[in-house]
Amino acid sequence: MNASVSPADGMGAPLTICLVCNTGFAIYTYRQGLIRMLVAKGVRVIVLAPRDRTFPLLEQMGCECIDLPVASKGTNPLDDLRTLTALYRHYRRIRPNVVFHYTIKANIYGSVAAWLARVPSIAVTTGLGYVFIQKSHAARVAKALYRFAFRFPREVWFLNRDDELAFRNERLLAHPDRARLLHGEGVDIDHFSLTPLPLGERPTFVLIGRLLWDKGVAEYVDAARMLRSRYPLAKFQLLGPVGVDNPSAISQADIDGWCKEGIVEYLGEAHDVRPVIANADCVVLPSYREGVPRTLMEASAMGRPIVATDVPGCREVVDDGVTGLLCEVKNARSLADALARILDMSPDARRAMGLRGREKVTAEFDEALVVERYRQTLLALTGAEVFEARAQ
Repeated sequence: MNASVSPADGMGAPLTICLVCNTGFAIYTYRQGLIRMLVAKGVRVIVLAPRDRTFPLLEQMGCECIDLPVASKGTNPLDDLRTLTALYRHYRRIRPNVVFHYTIKANIYGSVAAWLARVPSIAVTTGLGYVFIQKSHAARVAKALYRFAFRFPREVWFLNRDDELAFRNERLLAHPDRARLLHGEGVDIDHFSLTPLPLGERPTFVLIGRLLWDKGVAEYVDAARMLRSRYPLAKFQLLGPVGVDNPSAISQADIDGWCKEGIVEYLGEAHDVRPVIANADCVVLPSYREGVPRTLMEASAMGRPIVATDVPGCREVVDDGVTGLLCEVKNARSLADALARILDMSPDARRAMGLRGREKVTAEFDEALVVERYRQTLLALTGAEVFEARAQ
């Protein structure tokens, strides 16, 4: 096939793939490798998500972007009905060959909308969040909705074995044979290249991600307080958006209070986290539960020791005592002890730990492996020649 000609389905229309999420930011941040592969093959890529600052960046990559109403932290059934209806109308108009849904509301309402529109879909569970952290009425409702909606996708992908097992144990999969393990969404190991540890006299920790209570930010701040007198030169930084559309969002007032107290330094947001990781001695994520955290993979790829909680997702990336350290979830003292162990290490020991992390990520979480899984799946679902493997 001529590379300059767009691939087409049997009707002569261009192949179209939709990526649906509760934020454009997540599509841009976590799925660039997938988008590059699709665009290079001449596929029409449409992103459906609430409009945010990443829409122009996605468009520069070759995507079409559609503003989608999603009330991520809302529980109003009318808002959710608006999301389902909007998706159904878009699918009926676009007639995509395959839709990939990410995050809870896209997974639930998008899977139903795609079935109603007779469009093949795949649900990617990027992390179970509050549904499996809390024992609330909202969590019970969410599980019931998962149980109903997940009878419709052609496949349901999980990023770690714990999440897949949780869905199986809760009997949320009408078709357990459709479950697939993706083992994380991967990281571009060339983009996040090995970088020497900083030579400064002030050892620096950084927590990178959406600033949510569920990410363990409170425990991180408490651990910093505990270590301040013993390690007065240590710096504790935060990087990521504040006040996001999430039930667990931290407010700007909380951040301002901690900064005024002199406990942490808030770095704001960044499209490119590599300079922040390069300036850190260790990356920290005391999360309550994850899919497979991109932050930790990126940090390991750049040769940084990592400290995280012993929970689903995090323990996929951290080999305790080898590539980083694991601590108890929701336990600031356990976190402080782990950070103190990093501080007490020699520079050579930290460097060796970071190098082992780079080796692990290269072997297990290379983004190229994930993109290949997408290619194989799209070939199976569409039969399109463009997704056939080419001899090297």
